[in-house]
Amino acid sequence: MRGLCDCHMHVFGPPEHYPGAPNRTYQPSEKGFAAYRPMADRLGIERVVIVQPSAYGTDNRCTLDALQARGADTRAVVVVDPGIADEDLAAMDRLGVRGVRLNLMSPRIDDTAAAAEALNAAAQKIERLGWHIQIYADLDLVALLAPAVRQARVPVVFDHMGGAKATGSVDDPRFQLLLDLLAEGRCWVKLSGADIVTWENRDFGGASPFARALIAANSRQLVWGSDWPHLVHHASGLGDAAPPAGYRPVEEEALLSFLKDWAGDEATLQAILVDNPARLYRF
Repeated sequence: MRGLCDCHMHVFGPPEHYPGAPNRTYQPSEKGFAAYRPMADRLGIERVVIVQPSAYGTDNRCTLDALQARGADTRAVVVVDPGIADEDLAAMDRLGVRGVRLNLMSPRIDDTAAAAEALNAAAQKIERLGWHIQIYADLDLVALLAPAVRQARVPVVFDHMGGAKATGSVDDPRFQLLLDLLAEGRCWVKLSGADIVTWENRDFGGASPFARALIAANSRQLVWGSDWPHLVHHASGLGDAAPPAGYRPVEEEALLSFLKDWAGDEATLQAILVDNPARLYRF
């Protein structure tokens, strides 16, 4: 399949050059494109979207350096300070940045007005560039954000199946609300993180009901990502006291195999892996 796009992966550079943010929860270790390429070649990945990892905070140097080195087949999603200058955003756009990531999980926002304010402030900064807002959230936050998402002036993309968990149900009202937003064309969803949904490294069957429901709701606003290099989520220290980064042995071939089964036909698979990313990230 030509143009297959991995819409969610991370790049980590040499720690001596990119040490991480003061409030990081893990110590980054080098995981660059040289380590990523063998897996990408096996899966036939030709296009890539680098997502700024939380360990770097708003220091996007590693992401932007990797983006510039890769060229026309690569895009990026960054994390920015609210006061970032318009000219800095324009420079990122020229490099291939197409969105900003909004993390409402840490510190967690539990107030509807505060969540809407964060979303609207980000949208105001990026609307003229044609970017989107990518949100890392769980289903509680999806429900909290729903009114603001319906009014958003820019596309909104939810990571990792909107935070669904295999221990839950597709009948959960919060997941049903996500399906409504998707069906209405009010949001996009990444069919990434099946390993996070299931906490499995190879058998992602527990994610199947959620993925199939999302595809049935609106396959034209779904994209897929490997989430390489599959970080272990830490909560035992901050900054220099944070533990070294750990990685889970997730089988990416299985991630893509399950997606093919969920899609059900070549046209749907083509949309998720090629056509939708081309629209969202402007390849």
